Amino acid sequence: MTQGTPDLTIAIASYNTRELLRDCLQSVYQHTQGVRFEVICVDDNSPDGSADLVAESFPQAVLARNQHRMLYARNHNLATRMARGRYVCHLDSDTLLTHDAMSALVQFMDQNPGVAACGPKLLNGDGSIQHCIRSFAGAGTYLLQALNWHKLFPNSPVMNRYYNSDFDYSTPQWVQSIGTSAYVVRRETWESAGMFDERFGQFMVDLAYNFTLNRRGLHVWYTPCAEVVHYGSRSIGQEPIAALRAETEAFILFNESYGYFRQDWLSRKLVRGTLKARLLLRLAEYHFGMRKPLAKGPVGVYALASATPVPSVRPVDN
Repeated sequence: MTQGTPDLTIAIASYNTRELLRDCLQSVYQHTQGVRFEVICVDDNSPDGSADLVAESFPQAVLARNQHRMLYARNHNLATRMARGRYVCHLDSDTLLTHDAMSALVQFMDQNPGVAACGPKLLNGDGSIQHCIRSFAGAGTYLLQALNWHKLFPNSPVMNRYYNSDFDYSTPQWVQSIGTSAYVVRRETWESAGMFDERFGQFMVDLAYNFTLNRRGLHVWYTPCAEVVHYGSRSIGQEPIAALRAETEAFILFNESYGYFRQDWLSRKLVRGTLKARLLLRLAEYHFGMRKPLAKGPVGVYALASATPVPSVRPVDN
């Protein structure tokens, strides 16, 4: 831990990703320069010795050991409550810093006091851009996604709007939703708007939080000032069938708790039916080996995200 009150708290939650966590922490301590920071690791009762690795190899990190699994939202909220920094960077354990991303993100937030939260450019393991931006979409878009419309018609305007396929990753800009694999939140943001919704556990956490911020008129931004490598789905990919089912239930909860789609009785039934059908299709694809179960989007990367604010954000028209 650096001396003095930190500018940044780096919150890392981990479950059974021992080697990835080691590489992540090494990269954080190697590349983070010119900013006061602390690292808080929350081990989610991993059986692979991840917590012991942190205690033995990174004694400067604050370590919290869960006695039972709490999942993503609770783990990161725990780290946020422990945080002393002006900002918290929620960082996945399957990420890697190759440059000083953290000081660049702190500088971006300092220079843009109207930004409530931001995310950097994410890269796949091969160095290509990971598409982490999403737009809030209407029910019709999700129905088309369930039918793999983006695969059948790669240039579909509707799906391109949802996936932001033509997003300019070289330009900082407002977004509706961006993934939380490397996600910086201002202290004033979580003190006023709250922290992650713990009802979601592992899935829909990012979309729900970004939706909340947008609905409150708070700005979420993408910035290319920093790059972070994100390998993706290493924890949730350990139990793919359970993860697919949990993701479906989380989307149903998100819709009905946040009023994302229309909330009359018939609409709720239709949304539930569509999501269940989507689950069956994805389970079939998994069992018959047609694709990785948690791959999302036109380029098959795992991420949720998006782009620009209005006082009350509603799903885009289809």
